[in-house]
Amino acid sequence: MTTYVIGDLQGCYDELQALLKHIDYQPKHDFLWFAGDLVNRGPKSLECLQFVKQLEQQGQAKTVLGNHDLHLLAAYAGFEKFRSKSDTLQDILQSSEVDELMHWLRQQPFMVKHPVYNSVMVHAGIPPQWSIKTALNHAKEVEDLLQRDDWKNTLVKHLFGNTPNEWQETLSGWDRARYILNAFTRMRYCDANGALEFSLKSAPESDQKRHEAFPFEPWFVFPNRKNKDCEIFFGHWSTLGDIDAYQIHSTDSGCLWGGKLTAYALESKQRFSIPCAQQCQPKKGLKKS
Repeated sequence: MTTYVIGDLQGCYDELQALLKHIDYQPKHDFLWFAGDLVNRGPKSLECLQFVKQLEQQGQAKTVLGNHDLHLLAAYAGFEKFRSKSDTLQDILQSSEVDELMHWLRQQPFMVKHPVYNSVMVHAGIPPQWSIKTALNHAKEVEDLLQRDDWKNTLVKHLFGNTPNEWQETLSGWDRARYILNAFTRMRYCDANGALEFSLKSAPESDQKRHEAFPFEPWFVFPNRKNKDCEIFFGHWSTLGDIDAYQIHSTDSGCLWGGKLTAYALESKQRFSIPCAQQCQPKKGLKKS
């Protein structure tokens, strides 16, 4: 049996099928982990969602929620504020299966732990001051909110936003939930105390001279990070490249943007990738994300 961790799909269903053929995926023997962002911007979001849902319900896959998956849930709940011209969600929202798909999607976790290996998966990252046990507990807090009957009101009115951007143990209520949600689904850069920086999306340059007043670094590089005792798999950061260091493994290799779609074999520690045609053009002046 091989566990394959697959990076952000974002509606690239044909590329997913090509990747599964490339790795000779055997449904009866192999298990798939999807690092979130199953949907949006690519051409076949509905097919991606249906496929992963079927595998998960058959006990052959797990997925975590990403920022675009939350974006889809918000669109379904009637939240129009952050809708974009680049969204490709209408095939899902107009599907006869939409209620069933959205019910399934909001049951999915923000973090999963391998039953055998010392490995976990999230969509974006884990703040350096959280241990793995702490992160799993925090993930459960926001999962419970999305699984309640009043989840639409909760998501639309309380869980979207950039504040607070710094973790404090004393955070409570919606501020606490919002930080946790943003950490799991949106973080790239932070400081040693877990203060999130949302505007930076490009990869850190090896020769970049950082000003002393600029404390933000990739979330995984801090030497006192409390979750270094576990391998962490994540997607979300397509400009980062393939990194297998710091006890982390990046899996979003930019399929949507004409990069690659990647599967990491957890047991053999091998990467498998296929080249992808560009499905989406980054906004002018912005780097792909």
